[in-house]
Amino acid sequence: MAHETILVVDDEPAIVQVIRERLVREGFQVQVADMGEAALAALAETHPDLLILDLMLPDLDGFELLRRLRQSGHDLPVIVLTARDDEVDAVVGLELGADDYVRKPFNPRELVARVRAVLRRRAEALALASRVASLEAQLSSSGEVPATGFHFDPAARRAWFCGQLLELRPREYDLLYFLAQHPGQVLSRATLLDRVWGTAEYIDERTVDVHIRRLRQKLADISPDSEPIQTERSIGYRFEP
Repeated sequence: MAHETILVVDDEPAIVQVIRERLVREGFQVQVADMGEAALAALAETHPDLLILDLMLPDLDGFELLRRLRQSGHDLPVIVLTARDDEVDAVVGLELGADDYVRKPFNPRELVARVRAVLRRRAEALALASRVASLEAQLSSSGEVPATGFHFDPAARRAWFCGQLLELRPREYDLLYFLAQHPGQVLSRATLLDRVWGTAEYIDERTVDVHIRRLRQKLADISPDSEPIQTERSIGYRFEP
């Protein structure tokens, strides 16, 4: 039985009721806020395990709330809710640091499945934190991390680039590691979705592009002149270490 606390931020009472009832039935604790400012206050006072965030709020919209959350360094998992026909909002939400998105109207079972998937990835990352800290200390003292190129520790799900540890979210690590396992190969977006996200998740191909942009930015922050992830127009991507 789940015991995690979910903060639901939405100003539509009917939708909030559906979400609350389904999550409570699945064993989650549920908190609710109907405004962006109220959500910020709730985040400051409590420590939810996951945020379900409607992007269209009457005061402080979901985009700005998410931006503030990530700029403050908060890594709380976030699932955004978007209108069914507004793919742009979903992509922008991912670019601002959301972990996943669900389009309205949604199937409550799908939402719960996404909540569980995001929380599972979060738990795996936290469980590895102490191992990673120990590994970093060992590698730092032994000099085993190469000064150039990529270095991966699959057990700890961590990657280094040019001797520096990359701060990667779980899906970013999975994507980079899969690309690195297939150097020189052109991998389509559909292939990356299937092998990195899995067919059980309702994700479209734009999600791959968003995660690639995040990876490229993080790699460029370390080595601006390096471009290890190449675009194959209209097809997908190729990894050239």
